[in-house]
Amino acid sequence: MTPPEGSRRGASRTAREWRDTTLKRAIEGSPERDTLFETTSEISRRPLYTSEDLASRGWDEMERLGFPGELPFTRGIQPTMYRGRLWTMRQYAGFATAQESNQRYRYLLERGQTGLSVAFDLPTQMGYDADHPLAEGEVGKVGVSICSVEDMQTLLEGIPLDRVTTSMTINATAPILLALYVAIARRQGVSPRAISGTVQNDILKEYIARGTYIYPPRPSMRLITDLFAYCGREIPRWNTISISGYHMREAGATAVQELAFTLANGIEYVRAAMEAGLEVDAFASRLSFFFDSHNDLFEEVAKFRAARRMWARIMKERFHAQDPRSWILRFHTQTAGVTLMAQQIDNNVARVTVQALAAILGGTQSLHTNAKDEALALPTAETAQVALRTQQVLAYESGVAEVVDPLGGSYYVESLTDEVERRAWEYIERIDSLGGALSAVEQGYIQGEIQEAAYRYQREIEERKRIIVGLNQFQSTQPEPVADILVVDPLVREQQSERLRLLRERRDQVRCHEILGRLDSAARDANENVMPIIVEAVESLCTLGEISDVFRQVWGEAAAFSRV
Repeated sequence: MTPPEGSRRGASRTAREWRDTTLKRAIEGSPERDTLFETTSEISRRPLYTSEDLASRGWDEMERLGFPGELPFTRGIQPTMYRGRLWTMRQYAGFATAQESNQRYRYLLERGQTGLSVAFDLPTQMGYDADHPLAEGEVGKVGVSICSVEDMQTLLEGIPLDRVTTSMTINATAPILLALYVAIARRQGVSPRAISGTVQNDILKEYIARGTYIYPPRPSMRLITDLFAYCGREIPRWNTISISGYHMREAGATAVQELAFTLANGIEYVRAAMEAGLEVDAFASRLSFFFDSHNDLFEEVAKFRAARRMWARIMKERFHAQDPRSWILRFHTQTAGVTLMAQQIDNNVARVTVQALAAILGGTQSLHTNAKDEALALPTAETAQVALRTQQVLAYESGVAEVVDPLGGSYYVESLTDEVERRAWEYIERIDSLGGALSAVEQGYIQGEIQEAAYRYQREIEERKRIIVGLNQFQSTQPEPVADILVVDPLVREQQSERLRLLRERRDQVRCHEILGRLDSAARDANENVMPIIVEAVESLCTLGEISDVFRQVWGEAAAFSRV
């Protein structure tokens, strides 16, 4: 038998020779598919990657990869990764009243969820009580309505806060929600020093992509650094911020933009904390991150690996952190809501599985998997269970949790990781030249870059350069079956308003007035930390809206931010 062409020359044969002979003849006989062959970040994909691709970059394994648990953390932040402990399965949930959301949390915990993740409604996020005129039509719709410590107590009824970690997706009102959580821990007899969890507390991405901000950027940054300092003293196990690329990606950012803008925001928060007098190693180990996991499996894996390597360099070289824990990027991942299609919703289960796999192969510390019906409404209990079971199948049946960084050393993955990182550094250098992330947001630069990327991606879908199954190809000619979707009772606002009325009747009004007056004074004094007074206020039955209004009176409200 004659050996295949090239095999006689063995290792001396180059990839270029292969492309010029074997590949060229194959394409002449059968052309490649008519598609983009590039990632969402417009990184071109060659048909084959070899050791030559890494050698051409001067690639050094120890410098670029190292070992898990050691600099540069490309391969993961733990030496054993999931062999020691699986990622936290933290399903995002919350709707209607605190009582209904509590029932959903307990339902998920009984089915194997290992951490809570709380979604709040828009009035709660925007600092309005349920009886405020601007809250009408929104109470309990996209999350749970929380107005007072009594609502928070109902939300967490029967959930031991010293044994469950809780993530709260809250930003402008994050100090108030954390204060409420502290108050409930005390009511349970749990020391604040024993509780653990995360508040998102990332206001910059709200100005960039999401819009649930209240105050102007600079006083909002003050609230964030006050929370950092308070937690360092009083709640040492609490993650003080979840620096979030997720929402920028949902708004249309590419993978490279998500990475770059998230880390640039992280740089801004670290700088603000240090300017407020905090030592970097006193707070850096409690910073956490939150990323999207999109459809392009290998690009997402590369993004996560590059993120760890870049953050370690930022903390070690830019901020001169000395504690190795300060160099570590810990992150939560959520599968991409923006990729969920209302057409043929069962296809969303496959999309979520691919995205969850990318997060796991990329080394996430916790994961939320979206339910298939979230393109239509909040998930039902049944679809939320399927989403959780998707994680459990990957964890226990697929084998992907058995080996640390199983894609490490792949010619393609390492080349892609390097290219994603290179492009992300270019963005960070540009943002630095604009004065940092806060200045770049105020100038509309980051928003404009995301808008352009979103427009380009949408055009590619409309021109069928990118195929979305069931949307622009493989459409069904049959009418879509009507799915059973979750419907929030429109009476929720009335119920919440009545609870507020009764609370205000029985509380000590004089004490509430006095505490809110002290909070006003503290907000005007840049040297005073407002967090202890917020905790005192919620424990005295001051409401979320009343506390937020104090800050509105002192700082005003932010205008919209767009490219100038």
